[in-house]
Amino acid sequence: MKTNIISVIVVAMTLLFTTASLAQKDFQGKAYYQSKTTMDMNFGDRQVSEERKKEIADRMKSFLEKSYTLAFNKSESMYKEDEKLETPGQGGGRGARFAAIMGAANGAEYKNIKDSLFLQENELLGKNFLVNDKLAALDWKMSGETKQIGQYTAFKATAMKEASAAGFAPRGPRGPRGGNNDQASKDNDKPESPKMIEVTAWYTMQIPVNQGPGKFWGLPGLILEVHEGNTSILCTKIEINSENTETIKRPSKGKKVSQDEYNTIAKEKMAEMSERFRGGRNRGGGGRN
Repeated sequence: MKTNIISVIVVAMTLLFTTASLAQKDFQGKAYYQSKTTMDMNFGDRQVSEERKKEIADRMKSFLEKSYTLAFNKSESMYKEDEKLETPGQGGGRGARFAAIMGAANGAEYKNIKDSLFLQENELLGKNFLVNDKLAALDWKMSGETKQIGQYTAFKATAMKEASAAGFAPRGPRGPRGGNNDQASKDNDKPESPKMIEVTAWYTMQIPVNQGPGKFWGLPGLILEVHEGNTSILCTKIEINSENTETIKRPSKGKKVSQDEYNTIAKEKMAEMSERFRGGRNRGGGGRN
């Protein structure tokens, strides 16, 4: 108990001096994050060798493992994926085409805490969209639990949110070749009700901004770590008031739509692409002996 009280006092004093120091400057900074998503390799009744699973994982690595940069000041932030060259053999073929529909073509995410504004420029099948919406607030629950992340004391918070609609997942078991698999197709096409999942975040009050990676925000300090379902986002480096800072500009290009409107458009385009692929596969298979 005594140790906990001392820890709280030390953190409070650090926060006091840090806040006073930051208040004297035009405060801005950068945080660097690594994102990693694990993919379910359960293919139902299909027998897939470990070698084949590894091959699939290697090809999907560029989609499942990414690096991001968060530029922030006292009220704004811009979160964008770092550009990198594709490794030969990775991210190509059908997976890349579906990745473009399912979120990989999304642009930088702009958040303005003061104006409760979220903006994002997205490109979908050659068309530009500007997602313009209110910041979605999560009902964070503080646990009081702490841990050290680098030089920062981090506090734990949890919240429930709707699971992300987009993502890669193997389809259900396929019927026998040439057999009737209509029921399985119908089951796969049924709309699912929203699933709620728990999000765990770790934030530090030593950097007193309400910002974080992606759409995560609203805690009394910079969010350093997030765990959401099978995705983890970890902060690897922070720069405060350095020469490497950048000006944050609001995105403005593209047809203005809400987040729900954009999600609906993306789902419709994904369904169209899926039908085209199935049709092409059936036509291609018809000519085989």
